[in-house]
Amino acid sequence: MTRRDFLSTGALLGASLSVLPGRALAKDDVVSTTAAASEVRFSAFADIHYYPRVFPHDSREWLERILDRATREKVDFVIHAGDFTHKPKEFSDYVNWYNDYSLPTYHCIGNHDDDGNSHDVTLECYRLQCGHYFFDRKGFRFIVADPNYFLQDGIYTHYSASNYYKIGTSYVPPEQLEWLKDAIGNSPYPCVIFSHQSFEREIGGCKNYAEVRKIFNDANAAHPGRVRLVINGHHHRDNLRLIDGVLYFDLNSANYEWVAKAHDKYPPDVLARHSLAKNTVMYNDPINAIITMNSDGRIKIDGMESSLFMGITREMTGNPRYDAHGRETTARVQSLDITLN
Repeated sequence: MTRRDFLSTGALLGASLSVLPGRALAKDDVVSTTAAASEVRFSAFADIHYYPRVFPHDSREWLERILDRATREKVDFVIHAGDFTHKPKEFSDYVNWYNDYSLPTYHCIGNHDDDGNSHDVTLECYRLQCGHYFFDRKGFRFIVADPNYFLQDGIYTHYSASNYYKIGTSYVPPEQLEWLKDAIGNSPYPCVIFSHQSFEREIGGCKNYAEVRKIFNDANAAHPGRVRLVINGHHHRDNLRLIDGVLYFDLNSANYEWVAKAHDKYPPDVLARHSLAKNTVMYNDPINAIITMNSDGRIKIDGMESSLFMGITREMTGNPRYDAHGRETTARVQSLDITLN
């Protein structure tokens, strides 16, 4: 398949020695620069929403199933696309267990990661210097963007301690746009971008998505194939879309779908154990993806099929079946094998 555009809501048939400006360099980030590997494999998941007694699947075992799969698949690292936990400080044992896992692990901050404490505390818990950073591994640059800013009275303010709730917008501020342009433009490798909010969605994602996409497109015009894959969480949907030769991956939640209208479809004991279970459509498995990429342009996504808990769908709870983009809730992460020429 070529780098021409397609749309789908269904299944589709060396390194530097620095991590800037994120976490301190770990030994696992040091990869030989003399013979960069042509293939990299990583585990990606999103929106696990660890919040005991509030959201479902609040055990360490749920995340452990994702990490066990990553270990079996011999991935080079694991990364999540945001909303890891609502209270990083309070649940520091859980966070540190992920931080110190036997495989290299990375964070991409989501809006809810900054709910229960200040942004500075979240950064400390996640061992980051700031929310946007990059790392190089096996001939690819992995860039973590941070659209968790709201714009008010001409000032961009980062989400912190739930300060964004009444505003609810998402922007990449100008300074970070310049940083992103530089991180991509000066990369010696093809780039993969991670963010929590979508740069692909025209509705409900990052407000200045067009500016971000222009950076990707300009980079690809100057260096064909420079930006190949863009992954986001946040929207709890499973979708792949090719725009201007860039594959955008709307990565599903590893836990549940949120529904605004509360329901009583689950047994009383389930609703009693988790205070916001009434606002969820739960999945039976922690769905995630194993992604393999090589220097020839191949992107292989090995997804997962699960099912909805008790078969309860959005429409059964009195909520709309589709979101604003016409995407329905599915308990899966689709698979794909494509070569972008």
